[in-house]
Amino acid sequence: MRALLMAGAFSLVFTLAFTPLFIRLFKKLGWGQFIRDDGPQSHHAKRGTATMGGIIIILGTVISYFSAMWITGSHIPMSPLLVLFMMVGLGFVGFIDDFLKTRNQRSLGLGGWAKVIGQVIVASTFALLSIQFPNINGVTPASTKISLLRDLPLDFMQLGAIIGTILFVIWICLIVAATSNSVNVTDGLDGLATGSSILSIGAFIVIGFWQSNQARFGGADVADLYRSYDVRDPLDLAIVSAAIVGGLIGFLWYNTSPAKIFLGDTGSLAIGGALAALAILSRTELLLVLIGGLFVFEAGSVIVQRAYFKLTRGKRIFLMSPIHHHFELKGWAEVTVVVRFWIIGGLLVAAGVGSFYLEWLAS
Repeated sequence: MRALLMAGAFSLVFTLAFTPLFIRLFKKLGWGQFIRDDGPQSHHAKRGTATMGGIIIILGTVISYFSAMWITGSHIPMSPLLVLFMMVGLGFVGFIDDFLKTRNQRSLGLGGWAKVIGQVIVASTFALLSIQFPNINGVTPASTKISLLRDLPLDFMQLGAIIGTILFVIWICLIVAATSNSVNVTDGLDGLATGSSILSIGAFIVIGFWQSNQARFGGADVADLYRSYDVRDPLDLAIVSAAIVGGLIGFLWYNTSPAKIFLGDTGSLAIGGALAALAILSRTELLLVLIGGLFVFEAGSVIVQRAYFKLTRGKRIFLMSPIHHHFELKGWAEVTVVVRFWIIGGLLVAAGVGSFYLEWLAS
């Protein structure tokens, strides 16, 4: 518990204290946001705002997590390291994209397929590592079963070791790509993705802490007794979640409207990757549909808009996608859109965590 509180507090202090320094550094390096010409006209005033703020969140998370574990003398297991690997790995993919945008002064960095290949490489490595390193009870960080609130009977390994492993890797790549790109799509208004991510990743502090309490009384080796969870390192997943949330809260101080710094793809892909990793390792990946419901809503609006545009040969459902731009163009103030979307995201997170707890009560 001390490590959890320290990780969150250290990360919060780090981003609150050092973000102004990074803003000055990024501006000196010329790392300013490039704005799409076809976007809302009000956004053109944001041109040149410091970007790649995800670097600050990643540094704050990594430094704070390891500092908290070192001070408390805690053992560092594999599961949180995998979350950090995913966060740093996808953050690096996003950094390349952001760097190309700032260097070339255009709104497009990496090509679509190049970005996907980067995501697949990181996600595949994560997937293969996650089914290694069993603990003394034989529990690996991830399960090859599909999971909702716990593991379901659907196990990829029922199809054989080679085919099962390939399908498992593809499954993880789909989850990671969908989640990271959905957060990336949501990052279009000041504070929208940052605030929504605080709520979604905060859910895994609750889930990890709850799973840890139940595992303590049941134990992973008797996971079929008294509703305990067969999850490896749940408390450590809660600790790394707290470190991420602390960093996001501190960053939001400067990212809220009018933003002094943006997440950039560095931040949005890193956050999405961490969110996906937490869901996979806590055996709740399908629950992401609720916990990350706002991101699903945002990405879904883009898919629907494009599909409708092609089917009707030029007609649109929304004035602009993602859907937060639709409401901007309808005359809503940016802050109004952000706060209302936070409320929607918070309600969906509450529904997800509530479903998780109700399943325990009913089991």
